[in-house]
Amino acid sequence: MYEQLKLDNQLCFRLYTASRLVAGAYNPYFEQLGITYPQYLVLLVLWEKDRQPVNDIAKRLHLETNTVTPLLQRMEKAGLIERKRGEIDTRQRIVSLTPKALAMREQAKDIPDKLSEELAKYVSLDEMMALIPSLDKLIEGLRHTNR
Repeated sequence: MYEQLKLDNQLCFRLYTASRLVAGAYNPYFEQLGITYPQYLVLLVLWEKDRQPVNDIAKRLHLETNTVTPLLQRMEKAGLIERKRGEIDTRQRIVSLTPKALAMREQAKDIPDKLSEELAKYVSLDEMMALIPSLDKLIEGLRHTNR
């Protein structure tokens, strides 16, 4: 058997599994808010800076606009965001938070700490935070590879 084809030798498997399990660990918190993990990510972007073009949100999330648009449509139906035509460029759609989503920020503010507490049973916060720069480099490298 080829060593490079063993599951235990695959970085991609660990990244995929960690991503899936972390997203799943968030689910109980998101169910209380009535949102999904991808919707949470959009909210994080808009809580940092409200009133952003769809393209900017997609770039921030490392997604294509055709992936983000249906997500935003569902969020608009749920009353979390509003999408309006840009004043300068009417082809642009500007996404804004609704009062419901702004209130949700207060409800969501403790989610990262709660999840960190859960994960701290297995790995320290310092160890988790130390992963961020390496993962950022990996993400950036993969973005250039996939172009």
